[in-house]
Amino acid sequence: MAAGIVKRHSHRCPSREGGRCRCDAGWEAWVFSSRDGKKIRRTFRRESEAKAWRADALAALSRGALRVRKPTTVREAWGAWYEDAKAGTVRNRSGDPYKPSALRAYEGAMRLRVLAELGAVRLTDLRRSDLQELVDRLLAQGLSPSYVQTTLLPVRALVRRALGRDELAVNPCSGLQLPAIRGRRDRYASPEEAESLVSATPERDRAIWATAMYAGLRLGELRALCVDDVDLAAGVIHVKRGWDPSAGAIALKSRAGRRKVPIAAVLRDYLVEHLARSDRRGSQLIFGRTPEDPFVPNRLQERADESWSAAGLERLTPHAGRHTFASLMIAAGVNAKALSTFMGHSKIAITLDRYGHLMPGSEEEAAALLDTYLSAQRERAEEKARAAGGELTGAPTGAPLAHTNRQPLV
Repeated sequence: MAAGIVKRHSHRCPSREGGRCRCDAGWEAWVFSSRDGKKIRRTFRRESEAKAWRADALAALSRGALRVRKPTTVREAWGAWYEDAKAGTVRNRSGDPYKPSALRAYEGAMRLRVLAELGAVRLTDLRRSDLQELVDRLLAQGLSPSYVQTTLLPVRALVRRALGRDELAVNPCSGLQLPAIRGRRDRYASPEEAESLVSATPERDRAIWATAMYAGLRLGELRALCVDDVDLAAGVIHVKRGWDPSAGAIALKSRAGRRKVPIAAVLRDYLVEHLARSDRRGSQLIFGRTPEDPFVPNRLQERADESWSAAGLERLTPHAGRHTFASLMIAAGVNAKALSTFMGHSKIAITLDRYGHLMPGSEEEAAALLDTYLSAQRERAEEKARAAGGELTGAPTGAPLAHTNRQPLV
């Protein structure tokens, strides 16, 4: 038996009286922390797991990354994490404070699905097998893969902090076998459908739906939008804040969220009519049910659903309106970098991952784009030559000209 690895036995195991072991009490691994003058012990079901932990623990000891800690349960550790996160001491991976909505989702997942199962387990004893069993049970209950992965988000955040504070030597979240999330097709409207959808909604709601479909604002951004944020003279909407159901107006999740979105002519008409009808000014909410209180999303959706059902139109949500804006901008030829800015994405990769399938990319589309570009360049060169009174020579019809300046594709 390896040093620091001990076979455990139950109280009734015959081995305690010199007989042959017939129990399955697992294995205990330990390392000695000279810094604390104590042993650090863990128990495992299999000897291989005990050996793996001990090897990691010895490496952590040598780096000074493992200490003897007071017994703390998962429930106690979560309570401390949650309070610090609300105070802004604990932050997300980007270094920003957690949004109130994210903390509410985390708290619900832990309270309803995690703490009932693992709340009494000591944090230092939390193993990957414990979390894997939780995942398997949630799947057996018929929960969706995305629901299961969302449940693990607060656990990962809690473990990440414990690792950073040297309270854990091994990450119990690594190596979990999680169900695959199959993305659903995003709902977005065609130009004709978008026009019909907006026109069919009640008059007081048309500017909201038009801003969702023609400017791509998120639901919280729509609720927090003020009159001063809409600059009709400059033709832009300044997106500066979001709206949380509990906290009210809040800062946006990332710096990229603060952005300027162009106002298309079709959207401008709806906004001008809405402002003239509502007579809102300054810092008042442009779409609020009152100048200070935002519109209620459920009521907005119910009114639209009723109107669309009567008109025989397919239902759309504000978030699908955001997808519609992205699809219209792509169809209009807006490049990915500009679209990423207008959408408020922190990285262009997010835009490409979400909407890349809508962008021209097939062999036929690529060839057509290249042909169009070369034809335009040749026509431009021929016009310059005719204006100069000269003749083009040495280039067969349809071939690109060597002296033509290259211009980037839009």
